[in-house]
Amino acid sequence: MAGEIPDLHVTERAGTGKGAARAARRAGMVPGVVYGGDADPIAIELPFNDLLKRLKAGRFLATLFNLKVEGHEDVRVICRGVQRDVVKDLPTHVDFMRLRRTTRVNLHIPVEFINHAAAPGLKRGGVLTVVRADVDLSVIAGDIPEKITVDLTGAEIGDTLTISKVTLPEGAKPVIERDFVIANIAAPSGLKAQDDAEEAAEEAAEE
Repeated sequence: MAGEIPDLHVTERAGTGKGAARAARRAGMVPGVVYGGDADPIAIELPFNDLLKRLKAGRFLATLFNLKVEGHEDVRVICRGVQRDVVKDLPTHVDFMRLRRTTRVNLHIPVEFINHAAAPGLKRGGVLTVVRADVDLSVIAGDIPEKITVDLTGAEIGDTLTISKVTLPEGAKPVIERDFVIANIAAPSGLKAQDDAEEAAEEAAEE
């Protein structure tokens, strides 16, 4: 697991239903529920500003949290959904699922590209075209990688970087079974135009 599991402090909500949820929102809180893990669901609420800050920081749905609720044992959870206001696009409800450390879960893990300077294709003016900025991986809850790394060393113009060429963190595996594309090195527009012209000239000479 990259880094320490962050704590998420929430409060148990006294009531349930639409009335209690509206009351929570009026008080500057976002209602939610914690479920799963062979335990009864718990109605919770957390500060709107705290949730919004975490959402803006990114990777909220791909982060394992240590949920702290007064009167309950700490439990590892992952967010399974954030409902938003259809007009304002602000969070109105959040769902968390309890996880055991050994539980497998599908998450979108960010991709980082390294060694740009060691890619001949980029030195020639090629352009790194990212097809997937993150990939859907099956990972173990107790060891969620922060990112996967794609090494661009030796990459030439026209090369395609697929998931099979990436060394994945231990315990992680792609959810999609086919060898999908993560990125490619595209020719710069000037070089492509030159290649097209040369190809056209060769075809004309052959006729």
